[in-house]
Amino acid sequence: MPTLAEAPSPLAPPEPAKPPRKRGRFTPYWLLLPGILWLIVFFALPMVYQASTSVQTGSLEQGYKVTWHFATYWHALAEYWPQFVRSVLYAAAATVLCLLLGYPLAYLIAFRAGRWRNLIMVLVIAPFFTSFLIRTLAWKTILADNGPVVHALNTLHVLDVTGWLGWTAGDRVLATPLAVVCGLTYNFLPFMILPLYSSLERIDVRLHEAAGDLYARPWTTFRKVTFPLSMPGVVSGTLLTFIPAAGDYVNAELLGSTDTRMIGNVIQTQFLRVLDYPTAAALSFILMAAILAMVTLYIRRAGTEDLV
Repeated sequence: MPTLAEAPSPLAPPEPAKPPRKRGRFTPYWLLLPGILWLIVFFALPMVYQASTSVQTGSLEQGYKVTWHFATYWHALAEYWPQFVRSVLYAAAATVLCLLLGYPLAYLIAFRAGRWRNLIMVLVIAPFFTSFLIRTLAWKTILADNGPVVHALNTLHVLDVTGWLGWTAGDRVLATPLAVVCGLTYNFLPFMILPLYSSLERIDVRLHEAAGDLYARPWTTFRKVTFPLSMPGVVSGTLLTFIPAAGDYVNAELLGSTDTRMIGNVIQTQFLRVLDYPTAAALSFILMAAILAMVTLYIRRAGTEDLV
């Protein structure tokens, strides 16, 4: 029989179990790999190529060489700064109009549409069912000189006010800044409505009821509750509208004139007609840097990072 000394102690600690072998810890990285490769091939490498093009000198016949000629940036900015300013002004005007038109509609869809919500949402995204070019060309018919829109604006003497502001010329709307801003507003309005609706839909309606119980009027409820809670949608919508509008060239090309050319038209001309690739690449980087600086400042001033 075993003695007491040979018996195992009941208080002896058990042997530590081996930790289970981690399997698939690299799976998330493998899943991210296709997206990372996509960004490298179709975003990072073209950016590097354009950056090298902007500091080259030469011609299409003799070839271009990287000579680190940074003076191209200064010459491009000094020559085409009016188009930069015009692009920012047109994009800002279109963004403000999209916000003024889109916020009430997004509010209606989120809180008042009821069973018509899905139908209204389909109507909002319906312009995406046709090409960007066709939608812009349609505005040439809408704003035709002998069309009903121009006739109504003349009857209401609206064109007198816009002409005094420099947005129209005489009794015409086409080939004026107003036509370009109208095209930008129409084409990018869904990009404003969708983030606004997504942000407004998240608001708990009980907050509105609580504000009413505290004797807050509807305007006070909107100013103190609804609008502050919808700021992520406002910031997202304005960014999604302003950024592509500032670099757009289709609306200015089809609805404007030589006096309404935006920086996108200049870049297109330098790339495809003049074939001055260094200047075109420098203009692209200047536009990107300017938009990045404005967006960064805007986000900081908006005071929200909870973007939709």
